[in-house]
Amino acid sequence: MRLHEARRDLYRRLARERGYRSRAAFKLIQANEKYGFIMQGHRVVDFGAAPGGWLQVASEAVGDSGIVVGVDILPISLKERNARILKMDVNDPAIGESLLSLLGGRADVVLSDLAPSVSGVWQIDHGRQVDLTLRVLELSRSVLKSGGTAFMKVFEGERSNEARSLFRSLFDEVRAVKPKASRSQSAELYYLCTGWRP
Repeated sequence: MRLHEARRDLYRRLARERGYRSRAAFKLIQANEKYGFIMQGHRVVDFGAAPGGWLQVASEAVGDSGIVVGVDILPISLKERNARILKMDVNDPAIGESLLSLLGGRADVVLSDLAPSVSGVWQIDHGRQVDLTLRVLELSRSVLKSGGTAFMKVFEGERSNEARSLFRSLFDEVRAVKPKASRSQSAELYYLCTGWRP
């Protein structure tokens, strides 16, 4: 078995053992353990939340005094008392207002693990994924508080520089992050962006 396959199996097994809804939960766990950007009492938005692994991790991190809103077009079964689900497309014009209502104010942290339905044509999939990330940045103008943080996935490719340039124009600090739970051969890279200044 190759190393990346063994690692993938490890995180799948750990997710089952610890009750997480996806192995992707460990990407957020590892990033937050290292950088500590989700804290007790925070308001968090999780874009592309299904099946709910990141939602669980964020819910644990914010505690009873915080709130997490998961956004997805797919249904998510919810058990966390401090979490809410918004079943909505990110391109819906009403999404910003709906998010603010559920959060009770602007978010401290915006998470995005959004990915398109895969077509199998890399240029198309990459372009669609970057478009989703840029849409989250646009929504952040109305839902992320000044000085807030974003942790967002980007498929690396010819439009990656477009996303990075926007991150750097809107945040004080931008850091590329590749959690151990992310497969080494995967084109996905995460960006931790702090100090939101829209």
